[in-house]
Amino acid sequence: MALEPSLASALHVLAATGELLVALDFDGTLAPLVERAEDARALPASAAALRALTELPGTTTALISGRALDSLRAAADPPAETLLIGSHGAETWTGPDAAPLSLTQEHTELLTRAVAVVERVVGAHEGTRIELKPAGVVLHTRTADDQIAAAAVTAARTDLAELEGLRLTDGKRVLEISVLDADKGQGLAVLRRVSGATAVLFAGDDVTDEDAHRTLGPDDVGVRIGAGETAAAFTVEDPVAFSEVLQELVRLRGSGATG
Repeated sequence: MALEPSLASALHVLAATGELLVALDFDGTLAPLVERAEDARALPASAAALRALTELPGTTTALISGRALDSLRAAADPPAETLLIGSHGAETWTGPDAAPLSLTQEHTELLTRAVAVVERVVGAHEGTRIELKPAGVVLHTRTADDQIAAAAVTAARTDLAELEGLRLTDGKRVLEISVLDADKGQGLAVLRRVSGATAVLFAGDDVTDEDAHRTLGPDDVGVRIGAGETAAAFTVEDPVAFSEVLQELVRLRGSGATG
């Protein structure tokens, strides 16, 4: 499939930058969405392109995901050099010397109370699931009936409103709850600083990815995967189509294309 001409042109210019950062969401971007998060795997073509980009000079690859870092590593199996941002920016791995996430006692107590709320909601709403993260908890509703899913989210939001200091974010059939004020835009800023990037490719498919899309500058390229309102300059249909974007960037960057 041929890329849309303006996207192809933007990639051609991007490929010529001095220090390129390729920062990508995982679920719905490199990997098709699945009912069970633990079953998600990157498309072979996308995984191969990520490896190829990692090996190119002047190129830093990163994954920036809502998953906790351990879950992201298990599902994505990224190259060893790939930088990682997990839990929507709350967890950061920028190399072997990166400090692990540490919560204050106040945050730990708040997280315990939030987990208790979500556990009660899941117990009362068939088909919903809970996911624990180092700095948060997630209510999953993808395997629930639509009406049950909506009722679960309403119940969770009502009870969580009594707890001060939480950050609540709606995603695709998930309600993300965090005790830290972090988002993918902040995570992308960390990656940009660490990599010394002169330009960035960022791609994502969900509402939470818009925090990163909104930080992109004129030399960067943002790609939205799938339908939805977006600040990204470009949209592709699905992860398969995005794999072609990555393959084209590998070709251009590897051949030393100039703008």
